[in-house]
Amino acid sequence: MRQIDVHKLADEARFNRFHALILFWCALIIIFDGYDLAVAGIALPSIMKEMGVTATSAGFMVSSALFGMMFGAIFLGTVADRIGRRRAIAICIVLFSVFTAAAGFTSDPVTFSVTRFLAGLGIGGVMPNVVAQMTEYSPRKLRGTLVTLMFSGYSVGGMLAALLGKGLIESYGWQSVFLAAGLPVLLVPLVLRSLPESMPYLLRTGQTDALQSVVSRLVPSHRAQAGDVFTLAADDKAGSAPIRRLFQDGRGFSTVMFWVAFFMCLFMVYALSSWLTKLMAGAGYSLGSALTFVLVLNFGAMLGAIGGGWLADRLPIKHVLIGMYTLAAVSITLLGYPMPSAALFVVVGLAGASTIGTQIVTYAYAGQFYPMAVRGTGIGWASGVGRSGAILAPIVIGVLVGMSLPLQQNFMAMAIPAVIAVGAVSMINHRRSASAQAEVAAAPVRGTVKEA
Repeated sequence: MRQIDVHKLADEARFNRFHALILFWCALIIIFDGYDLAVAGIALPSIMKEMGVTATSAGFMVSSALFGMMFGAIFLGTVADRIGRRRAIAICIVLFSVFTAAAGFTSDPVTFSVTRFLAGLGIGGVMPNVVAQMTEYSPRKLRGTLVTLMFSGYSVGGMLAALLGKGLIESYGWQSVFLAAGLPVLLVPLVLRSLPESMPYLLRTGQTDALQSVVSRLVPSHRAQAGDVFTLAADDKAGSAPIRRLFQDGRGFSTVMFWVAFFMCLFMVYALSSWLTKLMAGAGYSLGSALTFVLVLNFGAMLGAIGGGWLADRLPIKHVLIGMYTLAAVSITLLGYPMPSAALFVVVGLAGASTIGTQIVTYAYAGQFYPMAVRGTGIGWASGVGRSGAILAPIVIGVLVGMSLPLQQNFMAMAIPAVIAVGAVSMINHRRSASAQAEVAAAPVRGTVKEA
Protein backbone atom coordinates (compact mmCIF):
# COMPACT_ATOMS: atom_id res chain seq x y z
CA MET A 1 0.00 0.00 0.00
CA ARG A 2 1.36 3.41 -0.96
CA GLN A 3 0.69 6.52 1.12
CA ILE A 4 0.70 9.55 -1.17
CA ASP A 5 1.11 12.97 0.44
CA VAL A 6 -0.91 15.28 -1.83
CA HIS A 7 0.73 18.38 -0.37
CA LYS A 8 4.17 17.15 -1.39
CA LEU A 9 2.85 16.25 -4.82
CA ALA A 10 1.71 19.86 -5.25
CA ASP A 11 4.99 21.21 -3.87
CA GLU A 12 7.15 19.24 -6.27
CA ALA A 13 4.94 19.34 -9.38
CA ARG A 14 6.16 21.02 -12.53
CA PHE A 15 4.14 23.94 -13.89
CA ASN A 16 1.69 22.72 -16.53
CA ARG A 17 -1.65 23.54 -18.19
CA PHE A 18 -3.54 22.66 -15.00
CA HIS A 19 -1.62 25.33 -13.05
CA ALA A 20 -2.15 27.81 -15.89
CA LEU A 21 -5.91 27.19 -15.80
CA ILE A 22 -6.08 27.85 -12.05
CA LEU A 23 -3.94 30.98 -12.50
CA PHE A 24 -6.24 32.22 -15.29
CA TRP A 25 -9.49 31.82 -13.33
CA CYS A 26 -8.12 33.16 -10.05
CA ALA A 27 -6.57 36.18 -11.81
CA LEU A 28 -9.80 36.86 -13.72
CA ILE A 29 -11.83 36.74 -10.50
CA ILE A 30 -9.39 39.16 -8.86
CA ILE A 31 -9.65 41.52 -11.87
CA PHE A 32 -13.42 41.68 -11.36
CA ASP A 33 -12.87 42.07 -7.62
CA GLY A 34 -10.40 44.93 -8.13
CA TYR A 35 -12.77 46.69 -10.51
CA ASP A 36 -15.67 46.44 -8.08
CA LEU A 37 -13.60 47.90 -5.30
CA ALA A 38 -12.04 50.71 -7.36
CA VAL A 39 -15.25 52.09 -8.85
CA ALA A 40 -16.26 53.85 -5.63
CA GLY A 41 -13.02 55.86 -5.49
CA ILE A 42 -13.20 56.61 -9.23
CA ALA A 43 -16.77 57.88 -9.01
CA LEU A 44 -16.43 59.59 -5.62
CA PRO A 45 -16.21 63.22 -6.84
CA SER A 46 -19.30 62.72 -9.07
CA ILE A 47 -21.23 60.93 -6.31
CA MET A 48 -20.44 63.70 -3.80
CA LYS A 49 -21.64 66.33 -6.25
CA GLU A 50 -24.87 64.57 -7.25
CA MET A 51 -25.89 63.43 -3.75
CA GLY A 52 -24.67 66.62 -2.07
CA VAL A 53 -22.61 64.90 0.63
CA THR A 54 -19.62 66.25 2.55
CA ALA A 55 -16.13 64.74 2.49
CA THR A 56 -16.70 63.15 5.90
CA SER A 57 -20.00 61.58 4.82
CA ALA A 58 -18.39 60.34 1.61
CA GLY A 59 -15.71 58.65 3.71
CA PHE A 60 -18.41 56.71 5.56
CA MET A 61 -20.08 55.77 2.27
CA VAL A 62 -16.83 54.33 0.90
CA SER A 63 -16.15 52.54 4.18
CA SER A 64 -19.47 50.69 4.05
CA ALA A 65 -18.02 48.32 1.43
CA LEU A 66 -14.87 47.90 3.50
CA PHE A 67 -16.95 47.09 6.57
CA GLY A 68 -18.65 44.35 4.54
CA MET A 69 -15.24 43.14 3.37
CA MET A 70 -14.14 42.62 6.96
CA PHE A 71 -17.05 40.27 7.66
CA GLY A 72 -16.74 38.63 4.25
CA ALA A 73 -13.04 37.87 4.68
CA ILE A 74 -13.49 36.37 8.15
CA PHE A 75 -16.70 34.42 7.49
CA LEU A 76 -16.26 33.30 3.88
CA GLY A 77 -12.55 32.66 4.34
CA THR A 78 -13.27 30.40 7.31
CA VAL A 79 -16.40 28.73 5.93
CA ALA A 80 -14.55 27.71 2.76
CA ASP A 81 -12.48 25.26 4.82
CA ARG A 82 -15.81 23.60 5.71
CA ILE A 83 -18.09 23.84 2.63
CA GLY A 84 -15.41 23.72 -0.05
CA ARG A 85 -13.42 26.53 -1.57
CA ARG A 86 -14.99 26.37 -5.03
CA ARG A 87 -18.50 26.89 -3.67
CA ALA A 88 -17.35 29.75 -1.42
CA ILE A 89 -15.69 31.51 -4.39
CA ALA A 90 -18.91 31.23 -6.44
CA ILE A 91 -20.96 32.73 -3.59
CA CYS A 92 -18.52 35.65 -3.39
CA ILE A 93 -18.73 36.37 -7.14
CA VAL A 94 -22.54 36.51 -6.98
CA LEU A 95 -22.43 38.87 -3.99
CA PHE A 96 -19.96 41.42 -5.34
CA SER A 97 -21.35 41.42 -8.90
CA VAL A 98 -25.05 41.75 -8.07
CA PHE A 99 -24.75 44.31 -5.30
CA THR A 100 -22.12 46.50 -6.98
CA ALA A 101 -24.49 46.75 -9.94
CA ALA A 102 -27.36 47.48 -7.52
CA ALA A 103 -25.42 50.47 -6.15
CA GLY A 104 -25.80 52.05 -9.58
CA PHE A 105 -29.57 52.23 -9.07
CA THR A 106 -29.36 54.11 -5.76
CA SER A 107 -29.93 57.83 -5.32
CA ASP A 108 -29.26 58.45 -1.63
CA PRO A 109 -26.26 57.84 0.67
CA VAL A 110 -27.98 55.27 2.92
CA THR A 111 -29.16 52.92 0.16
CA PHE A 112 -25.82 53.28 -1.59
CA SER A 113 -24.01 52.33 1.62
CA VAL A 114 -26.22 49.27 2.19
CA THR A 115 -25.61 47.88 -1.31
CA ARG A 116 -21.88 48.54 -1.00
CA PHE A 117 -21.81 46.71 2.35
CA LEU A 118 -23.42 43.65 0.74
CA ALA A 119 -21.02 43.83 -2.21
CA GLY A 120 -18.17 44.10 0.28
CA LEU A 121 -19.06 40.69 1.72
CA GLY A 122 -18.17 39.13 -1.62
CA ILE A 123 -15.19 41.39 -2.37
CA GLY A 124 -13.61 40.60 0.99
CA GLY A 125 -14.53 36.92 0.98
CA VAL A 126 -13.07 36.07 -2.40
CA MET A 127 -9.55 37.34 -1.65
CA PRO A 128 -8.47 34.80 1.00
CA ASN A 129 -10.07 32.00 -1.00
CA VAL A 130 -8.29 32.63 -4.29
CA VAL A 131 -4.98 33.17 -2.45
CA ALA A 132 -5.46 29.86 -0.63
CA GLN A 133 -6.42 28.16 -3.91
CA MET A 134 -3.37 29.42 -5.81
CA THR A 135 -1.03 28.72 -2.89
CA GLU A 136 -2.30 25.16 -2.46
CA TYR A 137 -1.77 24.17 -6.09
CA SER A 138 1.42 26.14 -6.89
CA PRO A 139 4.79 24.36 -7.08
CA ARG A 140 6.89 25.45 -4.10
CA LYS A 141 9.62 27.05 -6.26
CA LEU A 142 7.09 29.23 -8.09
CA ARG A 143 4.62 29.87 -5.28
CA GLY A 144 5.45 33.51 -4.57
CA THR A 145 5.57 34.40 -8.26
CA LEU A 146 2.28 32.68 -9.13
CA VAL A 147 0.34 34.07 -6.16
CA THR A 148 1.49 37.64 -6.76
CA LEU A 149 1.03 37.30 -10.53
CA MET A 150 -2.53 36.14 -9.87
CA PHE A 151 -3.16 38.94 -7.41
CA SER A 152 -1.80 41.55 -9.81
CA GLY A 153 -5.22 41.16 -11.43
CA TYR A 154 -6.42 43.40 -8.59
CA SER A 155 -4.39 46.23 -10.12
CA VAL A 156 -5.62 45.38 -13.62
CA GLY A 157 -9.16 45.75 -12.27
CA GLY A 158 -8.28 49.12 -10.80
CA MET A 159 -6.78 50.28 -14.10
CA LEU A 160 -9.85 49.01 -15.97
CA ALA A 161 -12.06 51.04 -13.63
CA ALA A 162 -9.95 54.15 -14.22
CA LEU A 163 -9.94 53.71 -18.02
CA LEU A 164 -13.68 52.99 -18.26
CA GLY A 165 -14.52 55.58 -15.62
CA LYS A 166 -12.90 58.36 -17.58
CA GLY A 167 -15.29 57.89 -20.51
CA LEU A 168 -18.36 56.33 -18.93
CA ILE A 169 -18.80 58.89 -16.14
CA GLU A 170 -18.56 61.83 -18.54
CA SER A 171 -20.95 60.22 -21.07
CA TYR A 172 -23.43 58.27 -18.94
CA GLY A 173 -22.96 59.36 -15.34
CA TRP A 174 -21.32 57.65 -12.35
CA GLN A 175 -24.01 54.94 -12.27
CA SER A 176 -22.69 53.35 -15.47
CA VAL A 177 -19.40 52.13 -13.95
CA PHE A 178 -21.36 50.33 -11.21
CA LEU A 179 -23.84 48.72 -13.62
CA ALA A 180 -20.98 47.29 -15.69
CA ALA A 181 -19.83 45.37 -12.61
CA GLY A 182 -22.79 42.98 -12.80
CA LEU A 183 -21.45 41.05 -15.81
CA PRO A 184 -19.12 38.61 -13.92
CA VAL A 185 -22.12 36.81 -12.39
CA LEU A 186 -22.63 35.19 -15.79
CA LEU A 187 -19.34 33.32 -15.39
CA VAL A 188 -20.27 31.52 -12.16
CA PRO A 189 -21.24 28.23 -13.90
CA LEU A 190 -17.88 28.19 -15.72
CA VAL A 191 -16.00 28.85 -12.48
CA LEU A 192 -17.77 25.96 -10.76
CA ARG A 193 -16.93 23.65 -13.64
CA SER A 194 -13.32 24.75 -14.23
CA LEU A 195 -11.79 25.36 -10.79
CA PRO A 196 -10.62 22.28 -8.85
CA GLU A 197 -11.80 21.78 -5.29
CA SER A 198 -9.40 22.05 -2.35
CA MET A 199 -7.52 18.77 -1.83
CA PRO A 200 -7.95 18.68 1.99
CA TYR A 201 -11.71 19.16 1.49
CA LEU A 202 -11.87 16.29 -1.04
CA LEU A 203 -9.88 14.07 1.29
CA ARG A 204 -11.96 14.97 4.34
CA THR A 205 -15.26 14.34 2.54
CA GLY A 206 -14.13 11.03 1.06
CA GLN A 207 -14.26 12.15 -2.61
CA THR A 208 -11.44 9.81 -3.62
CA ASP A 209 -12.28 9.66 -7.34
CA ALA A 210 -12.37 13.46 -7.60
CA LEU A 211 -9.07 13.69 -5.74
CA GLN A 212 -7.50 11.10 -8.05
CA SER A 213 -8.66 13.17 -11.04
CA VAL A 214 -7.12 16.32 -9.56
CA VAL A 215 -3.82 14.52 -8.84
CA SER A 216 -3.63 13.17 -12.40
CA ARG A 217 -3.95 16.71 -13.76
CA LEU A 218 -1.62 18.19 -11.15
CA VAL A 219 1.13 15.63 -11.86
CA PRO A 220 0.45 14.02 -15.28
CA SER A 221 3.36 11.58 -14.76
CA HIS A 222 1.70 10.13 -11.63
CA ARG A 223 0.37 6.61 -12.18
CA ALA A 224 -2.37 5.37 -9.86
CA GLN A 225 -1.96 1.90 -8.36
CA ALA A 226 -4.38 -0.37 -6.56
CA GLY A 227 -4.29 0.29 -2.84
CA ASP A 228 -3.08 3.89 -3.11
CA VAL A 229 -4.05 5.96 -0.07
CA PHE A 230 -4.01 9.76 -0.24
CA THR A 231 -2.82 11.45 2.94
CA LEU A 232 -1.84 14.83 4.34
CA ALA A 233 0.86 15.71 6.83
CA ALA A 234 -0.52 15.97 10.36
CA ASP A 235 -0.16 19.75 10.26
CA ASP A 236 -2.31 19.97 7.13
CA LYS A 237 -5.30 18.08 8.53
CA ALA A 238 -8.19 20.24 9.62
CA GLY A 239 -9.17 20.06 13.26
CA SER A 240 -12.43 20.90 14.99
CA ALA A 241 -11.32 24.44 15.83
CA PRO A 242 -9.28 25.88 12.91
CA ILE A 243 -9.30 29.39 14.40
CA ARG A 244 -7.58 28.11 17.53
CA ARG A 245 -4.92 26.49 15.36
CA LEU A 246 -3.77 29.92 14.20
CA PHE A 247 -2.35 30.35 17.71
CA GLN A 248 -0.88 26.88 18.16
CA ASP A 249 2.63 25.53 17.46
CA GLY A 250 4.24 28.86 18.29
CA ARG A 251 2.30 30.80 15.66
CA GLY A 252 0.27 32.99 18.05
CA PHE A 253 2.52 36.07 18.22
CA SER A 254 3.26 35.94 14.49
CA THR A 255 -0.48 35.70 13.78
CA VAL A 256 -1.03 38.96 15.68
CA MET A 257 1.89 40.58 13.79
CA PHE A 258 0.28 39.53 10.50
CA TRP A 259 -2.94 41.20 11.67
CA VAL A 260 -1.05 44.42 12.46
CA ALA A 261 0.71 44.36 9.07
CA PHE A 262 -2.56 43.76 7.23
CA PHE A 263 -4.25 46.58 9.18
CA MET A 264 -1.51 49.08 8.36
CA CYS A 265 -1.13 48.12 4.71
CA LEU A 266 -4.85 48.10 4.03
CA PHE A 267 -5.12 51.52 5.69
CA MET A 268 -2.61 52.87 3.15
CA VAL A 269 -4.17 51.05 0.20
CA TYR A 270 -7.70 52.34 0.82
CA ALA A 271 -6.61 55.81 1.85
CA LEU A 272 -4.93 56.15 -1.55
CA SER A 273 -7.62 54.31 -3.52
CA SER A 274 -10.44 56.38 -1.99
CA TRP A 275 -8.90 59.85 -1.86
CA LEU A 276 -6.07 60.14 -4.42
CA THR A 277 -8.47 61.35 -7.15
CA LYS A 278 -10.07 63.93 -4.84
CA LEU A 279 -6.75 65.14 -3.38
CA MET A 280 -5.17 65.56 -6.80
CA ALA A 281 -8.27 67.33 -8.11
CA GLY A 282 -8.09 69.63 -5.07
CA ALA A 283 -4.43 70.31 -5.81
CA GLY A 284 -5.41 71.77 -9.18
CA TYR A 285 -5.44 68.80 -11.54
CA SER A 286 -8.43 68.17 -13.83
CA LEU A 287 -10.66 65.12 -13.28
CA GLY A 288 -9.04 63.42 -16.27
CA SER A 289 -5.52 64.03 -14.90
CA ALA A 290 -6.56 62.91 -11.42
CA LEU A 291 -7.94 59.65 -12.85
CA THR A 292 -4.64 59.18 -14.69
CA PHE A 293 -2.93 59.13 -11.29
CA VAL A 294 -5.20 56.21 -10.31
CA LEU A 295 -4.17 54.45 -13.51
CA VAL A 296 -0.48 54.98 -12.73
CA LEU A 297 -1.03 53.91 -9.11
CA ASN A 298 -2.49 50.58 -10.20
CA PHE A 299 0.10 50.06 -12.94
CA GLY A 300 2.80 50.55 -10.31
CA ALA A 301 0.92 48.12 -8.06
CA MET A 302 0.97 45.45 -10.76
CA LEU A 303 4.71 45.85 -11.29
CA GLY A 304 5.30 45.90 -7.54
CA ALA A 305 3.29 42.73 -7.00
CA ILE A 306 4.98 40.77 -9.79
CA GLY A 307 8.43 42.11 -8.91
CA GLY A 308 7.86 41.46 -5.21
CA GLY A 309 6.73 37.91 -5.92
CA TRP A 310 9.76 37.29 -8.15
CA LEU A 311 12.07 38.55 -5.39
CA ALA A 312 10.21 36.51 -2.75
CA ASP A 313 11.01 33.29 -4.65
CA ARG A 314 14.72 34.20 -4.57
CA LEU A 315 15.18 36.08 -1.29
CA PRO A 316 13.55 35.67 2.13
CA ILE A 317 10.00 36.95 1.63
CA LYS A 318 10.07 38.59 5.06
CA HIS A 319 13.05 40.77 4.05
CA VAL A 320 11.41 41.64 0.74
CA LEU A 321 8.33 42.90 2.60
CA ILE A 322 10.39 45.02 5.00
CA GLY A 323 12.01 46.75 2.03
CA MET A 324 8.66 47.30 0.31
CA TYR A 325 7.03 48.81 3.40
CA THR A 326 10.02 51.14 3.81
CA LEU A 327 9.59 52.29 0.20
CA ALA A 328 5.89 52.93 0.93
CA ALA A 329 6.72 55.29 3.81
CA VAL A 330 9.10 57.32 1.62
CA SER A 331 7.03 57.45 -1.59
CA ILE A 332 3.69 58.36 0.07
CA THR A 333 5.36 61.15 2.04
CA LEU A 334 6.86 62.57 -1.17
CA LEU A 335 3.40 62.77 -2.79
CA GLY A 336 2.59 65.78 -0.65
CA TYR A 337 5.45 67.91 -2.02
CA PRO A 338 5.52 69.84 -5.30
CA MET A 339 7.62 68.30 -8.08
CA PRO A 340 7.68 68.12 -11.89
CA SER A 341 4.84 66.12 -13.44
CA ALA A 342 7.13 63.35 -14.70
CA ALA A 343 8.66 62.88 -11.24
CA LEU A 344 5.19 62.91 -9.67
CA PHE A 345 4.02 60.10 -11.94
CA VAL A 346 7.08 58.05 -10.93
CA VAL A 347 6.38 58.61 -7.23
CA VAL A 348 2.70 57.69 -7.67
CA GLY A 349 3.80 54.48 -9.40
CA LEU A 350 6.21 53.70 -6.56
CA ALA A 351 3.43 54.36 -4.04
CA GLY A 352 1.22 51.86 -5.86
CA ALA A 353 4.03 49.30 -6.02
CA SER A 354 4.79 49.62 -2.32
CA THR A 355 1.19 49.70 -1.01
CA ILE A 356 -1.15 47.65 -3.23
CA GLY A 357 1.81 45.60 -4.48
CA THR A 358 3.05 45.06 -0.95
CA GLN A 359 -0.39 43.98 0.25
CA ILE A 360 -0.42 41.32 -2.45
CA VAL A 361 3.00 40.03 -1.33
CA THR A 362 1.76 40.08 2.28
CA TYR A 363 -1.16 37.87 1.22
CA ALA A 364 1.36 35.52 -0.40
CA TYR A 365 3.42 35.40 2.80
CA ALA A 366 0.34 34.62 4.90
CA GLY A 367 -0.56 31.86 2.45
CA GLN A 368 2.88 30.30 2.90
CA PHE A 369 2.87 30.78 6.67
CA TYR A 370 -0.21 28.72 7.57
CA PRO A 371 -0.71 24.95 7.03
CA MET A 372 -2.93 23.90 4.12
CA ALA A 373 -5.93 22.87 6.23
CA VAL A 374 -6.28 26.28 7.91
CA ARG A 375 -4.84 28.42 5.11
CA GLY A 376 -8.20 29.94 4.17
CA THR A 377 -8.92 30.60 7.85
CA GLY A 378 -5.51 32.18 8.46
CA ILE A 379 -5.65 34.44 5.43
CA GLY A 380 -9.31 35.23 6.06
CA TRP A 381 -8.75 36.36 9.65
CA ALA A 382 -5.66 38.40 8.75
CA SER A 383 -7.58 40.03 5.90
CA GLY A 384 -10.69 40.49 8.03
CA VAL A 385 -8.88 42.11 10.95
CA GLY A 386 -6.92 44.20 8.46
CA ARG A 387 -10.19 45.45 7.00
CA SER A 388 -10.68 47.56 10.10
CA GLY A 389 -7.73 49.59 8.82
CA ALA A 390 -9.40 49.80 5.42
CA ILE A 391 -12.63 50.94 7.08
CA LEU A 392 -10.91 53.65 9.09
CA ALA A 393 -8.79 54.98 6.22
CA PRO A 394 -11.48 56.72 4.10
CA ILE A 395 -13.08 58.13 7.26
CA VAL A 396 -9.83 59.42 8.82
CA ILE A 397 -8.55 60.92 5.56
CA GLY A 398 -12.04 62.30 4.86
CA VAL A 399 -11.94 64.14 8.19
CA LEU A 400 -8.46 65.50 7.37
CA VAL A 401 -9.62 66.64 3.92
CA GLY A 402 -12.62 68.31 5.55
CA MET A 403 -10.23 70.21 7.86
CA SER A 404 -8.48 71.71 4.81
CA LEU A 405 -5.04 70.73 6.05
CA PRO A 406 -1.97 71.17 3.84
CA LEU A 407 -1.54 68.43 1.25
CA GLN A 408 1.70 67.25 2.92
CA GLN A 409 -0.08 66.45 6.18
CA ASN A 410 -2.72 64.35 4.41
CA PHE A 411 -0.07 62.18 2.78
CA MET A 412 2.06 61.97 5.93
CA ALA A 413 -0.99 60.56 7.73
CA MET A 414 -1.13 57.85 5.05
CA ALA A 415 2.60 57.09 5.37
CA ILE A 416 2.87 56.55 9.14
CA PRO A 417 1.26 53.06 9.01
CA ALA A 418 4.09 51.86 6.74
CA VAL A 419 6.62 52.48 9.51
CA ILE A 420 4.51 50.46 11.96
CA ALA A 421 4.16 47.65 9.40
CA VAL A 422 7.95 47.42 9.08
CA GLY A 423 8.16 46.67 12.82
CA ALA A 424 5.32 44.12 12.67
CA VAL A 425 6.78 42.13 9.77
CA SER A 426 10.21 42.21 11.42
CA MET A 427 8.78 40.36 14.44
CA ILE A 428 7.10 37.53 12.49
CA ASN A 429 8.82 34.25 13.42
CA HIS A 430 9.44 32.74 9.99
CA ARG A 431 10.73 29.49 11.51
CA ARG A 432 7.15 28.74 12.61
CA SER A 433 5.78 29.04 9.08
CA ALA A 434 4.46 26.00 7.22
CA SER A 435 6.78 26.72 4.29
CA ALA A 436 9.90 26.79 6.50
CA GLN A 437 8.89 23.59 8.29
CA ALA A 438 8.19 21.88 4.95
CA GLU A 439 11.67 22.81 3.72
CA VAL A 440 13.23 21.34 6.87
CA ALA A 441 11.17 18.16 6.55
CA ALA A 442 12.04 17.76 2.87
CA ALA A 443 15.77 18.40 3.32
CA PRO A 444 16.90 14.87 4.32
CA VAL A 445 14.71 12.97 1.86
CA ARG A 446 13.03 14.21 -1.29
CA GLY A 447 9.92 12.41 -2.51
CA THR A 448 6.19 12.25 -2.39
CA VAL A 449 5.42 8.58 -1.89
CA LYS A 450 5.90 6.34 1.12
CA GLU A 451 5.66 2.60 0.89
CA ALA A 452 3.69 0.98 3.73
